Amino acid sequence: MPTRREVIDRIRRAIAPLYEPREAEQIARRFVFERCGITLTQYAVAPEAQADIPDLEESVRQLAAGRPVQYVLAHTEFCGMTFEVGEGVLIPRPETEELVAAAAAGAVAGAAALDVGTGSGCIAVSLARLIPDARVTAVDLSPQALAVARRNAVRLGAEVRFVQADALTGLHELPDAAFDLIVSNPPYVPQSDRAAMHVNVRDYEPPEALFVPDDDPLRFYRAIGRAARRLLRPDGRLWFEIYERLADETARLLADEGFGDIAVRRDINDKPRILCCTARK
Repeated sequence: MPTRREVIDRIRRAIAPLYEPREAEQIARRFVFERCGITLTQYAVAPEAQADIPDLEESVRQLAAGRPVQYVLAHTEFCGMTFEVGEGVLIPRPETEELVAAAAAGAVAGAAALDVGTGSGCIAVSLARLIPDARVTAVDLSPQALAVARRNAVRLGAEVRFVQADALTGLHELPDAAFDLIVSNPPYVPQSDRAAMHVNVRDYEPPEALFVPDDDPLRFYRAIGRAARRLLRPDGRLWFEIYERLADETARLLADEGFGDIAVRRDINDKPRILCCTARK
């Protein structure tokens, strides 16, 4: 049986053509630490301990083909919680944690929140856990994503109402003035950027959760913004994760839709990625 160090080295070599050396090392360590149930400290103490990983051969094959380590492990971390993920569900990013933290910090106890495009349920579940007595509704078009989101909510003890609806055309089914805040990380990457994206994103994550047409890249912001004018209570807040290259255009679109107090915040990577605004009634 190989040692922990040997498995890490093997994975690192297998994925070296796909990743920078530091990222390859991080992916290899993450896989081994999680499959062996150990911490970095435990590994440092005993790197030559045997690594009993029954599915090792198949996992190495998948990682070498570019499958994201989160899908291989079938989960990822978000806001201090472990979320199930898999094909058909977008992998939550650290930037989205910043969006959730900002939205939750500005909400009052008992707030009614709507998550549009819930995917794994990471935003909805986190809001339900972070805002005391929150009443959270989550919308997604994909039955597969909703099934994963429901499982995450149950396992993490979050009360969330899930609704299948299209963010572009289906939000009219929700009641008027029902929400204090709306949070969304909608698709925003232009199709022309697809070829330049890493294989682990381009070939594995759901394209419908990532890409938008080049000729209308703000289509989700427009649709959600218009719906939010009806769905938000007076002075309700709308929070978006946005495409950094279209930050100014997104802000102008929401101003044209009648929102005020528009502010764009920079994320941990110093990119304009979080937008918040207020519904004017």
